[in-house]
Amino acid sequence: MSDQPIKLLYFAWVRDRIGLAEESVAPPAGVTDVAGLMTWLRGRGPRYEAALKNDRVVRVAINQRFARPEDAVAPGDEVAVFPPVTGG
Repeated sequence: MSDQPIKLLYFAWVRDRIGLAEESVAPPAGVTDVAGLMTWLRGRGPRYEAALKNDRVVRVAINQRFARPEDAVAPGDEVAVFPPVTGG
């Protein structure tokens, strides 16, 4: 990755479990997609592992657009991590 970090935003119970609302990170060069980013984040410690352990109950958006595991993530992106949103 370049010198420019990825800005991570955490919402709802994901934020509560991690203990942060946002942070800037510089993942290793091999982290190039959402799946890789989530795997790397889970390895950052027990709070991340607990919050991100189940991919089926965590959603990701890159630059305010819903993202899939195979979608690319790059330096300078804003990545939001949140539980599924329901309501009417």
